[in-house]
Amino acid sequence: MKLSIVIVNYNVAYFLEQCLHSVQIACKNIDSEIFVVDNNSVDISVKMLKEKFPFVKLIENKDNRGFSKANNQAIVQSKGEYVLLLNPDTVVESDTFEKALGYMDLHPTTGGLGVKMIDGQGNFLPESKRGLPTPEVAFYKISGLSKLFPTSHKFGKYHLSYLDKNLIHEIEILAGAFMLMRKSVLDEIGLLDEAFFMYGEDIDLSYRIIKAGYKNIYFPETCIIHYKGESTKKSSINYVFVFYNAMIIFAQKHFSQKNARIFSFLINSAIYLRATLSIIRRFFSKLFLPLLDFLLIWGGIYLLKNYWSHYFFSTDYEYYPVEYILLVVPAYILIWLFSFFFAGGYEKPHKLNKVFQGIAIGTIIILVIYALLNTSLRFSRAMILLGAGWSMLSMLSIRLILHLSKIKAYRIGENINKRFAIVGDAAEAERVADLLRKTNINPGFIGLVNTSGESNHQNFIGNLSQINDIIEIYKIDEVIFCAKSLSASAIISNMSELKNKTVAYKIAPPESLFLIGSNSINTSGDLYIIDINAINKPHNQRNKRLLDTAFALFFLVFSPILIFFQKHPIGFLSNILNVIFAQKTWVGYFISEHTALNMLPSIKKGVLSPCDVLPDKILNEDTTDKLNILYSRDYKTMNDINIVVKNIRNLGR
Repeated sequence: MKLSIVIVNYNVAYFLEQCLHSVQIACKNIDSEIFVVDNNSVDISVKMLKEKFPFVKLIENKDNRGFSKANNQAIVQSKGEYVLLLNPDTVVESDTFEKALGYMDLHPTTGGLGVKMIDGQGNFLPESKRGLPTPEVAFYKISGLSKLFPTSHKFGKYHLSYLDKNLIHEIEILAGAFMLMRKSVLDEIGLLDEAFFMYGEDIDLSYRIIKAGYKNIYFPETCIIHYKGESTKKSSINYVFVFYNAMIIFAQKHFSQKNARIFSFLINSAIYLRATLSIIRRFFSKLFLPLLDFLLIWGGIYLLKNYWSHYFFSTDYEYYPVEYILLVVPAYILIWLFSFFFAGGYEKPHKLNKVFQGIAIGTIIILVIYALLNTSLRFSRAMILLGAGWSMLSMLSIRLILHLSKIKAYRIGENINKRFAIVGDAAEAERVADLLRKTNINPGFIGLVNTSGESNHQNFIGNLSQINDIIEIYKIDEVIFCAKSLSASAIISNMSELKNKTVAYKIAPPESLFLIGSNSINTSGDLYIIDINAINKPHNQRNKRLLDTAFALFFLVFSPILIFFQKHPIGFLSNILNVIFAQKTWVGYFISEHTALNMLPSIKKGVLSPCDVLPDKILNEDTTDKLNILYSRDYKTMNDINIVVKNIRNLGR
């Protein structure tokens, strides 16, 4: 046997399916075997493999054994002359394996080979070719010198950025996403070091290949897509710790004690720096605008108070006590901002009408509370109204200024309806267009682009050779390639060559109900599936949480009475607490061992489910799945209320 392909999967069923479609085509003329090692995925990965790829040699782990152990499980069973470690979030060209194996056959001193990789946006991935991360090289990378001087032979060693990405080069480190190796070399140097749970094992294995006297080659005569970061978010703090700790393990294993200490110091410094920057970034992304709103409103009301005291009451600053500005005004502002939040004012894209809606609701709440207070605690209705006016003015001004500054995160009313171009033959492009219409994204425009030179079909707006003009004229946001109509090579080539890099790209696998794409290293990839995620919309999440809390507090107050009506009294009290602390929701999905939860928007585990609307009927798997989908797609708070009221005796379940 010529080739054994090993893919380790963990909860990325959609990417795995797309990967295997491309692998199956690339293996057409090669005597090969394909292993998929599943690390106890909770999505539909295993079910999908058994139904769509029965020829795959599946190894089902009952726990997550990590990347190294899982790969080793398949390698020891492999029979191929060559072993390829391949990530599930990749797409290979139809001739990728033939070209790579051809090079390896002609160069017996080559122990490992990696290929040119692009991300889901068509951008070259620099980790396609890497140097050994010595303490010196790591310092240049961490300090940013490698990015400042990419063509320098001294500073650019981490990604070997001074080497031409389109030429074959001897390199030191292969990328774990695509590592083609001789089985004889693995027998000689040993398999992956299982001390590395995730990350670092590719560096360790690449280095051992070199130490054994073989070469690692960067081979750009074929190209693959690597979506990157689908199983782990690269920007997360957890990723930082796991990745850099793997580097420390590598240093302790291969460097001298002195160099290992220096390397560990650099790595630990990087960990704390990255973690600090991540926390700061998250703080500003979440709280920057609300905090700015609060400070500007408070400052404006402070000045208004002085003005109102002086000109209306003919006094200086004694009319309003210190407690008013330090306690009462902040309370007013919090009510306005919370009302604005629940009106959807902090959702993106920002909408100016939400400012009026939120402040108006908040003002009514404040005036109602004001009317109920003791006369001695009522300071001024006029200041409430003036404060409301200033709040609207300041919040509108902030948003307009941020919008005009063209900061993407603060744009007003943009990208509500994306515009799509679907590239494929007539039947497949229509199928994908229909799939797109059934998602929750509400496309503003869908144009079909023919893969042939002809575009006179009434449903096509042009052909693939005109794609750059189509993107420009029709103001396309995303291009979707139909894998049934185009080869992986053609898709990859078009993604790399398209001039407009602001456009996102996606791939629609044949006979599938989802579209896949990823724009950069820090995105997990937008995934459009047929189920409409209405329950996942922020305003529905807030409404559901408010309803849950209201029910929980009501049940808590009347629990001395309601507990006598419960089938499970202890469970009833426990569920009240779980809902209050957001561990459960009163109504969630019906869950069984066959339920494909990854096809549904994520919500908390429910005490009740949509199936409880039919308590006396025995429902089959297909019916329960449809009820779950309907519940998630057309969520209404009244549905929850009806389910809870009808099942008041089962709240202790």
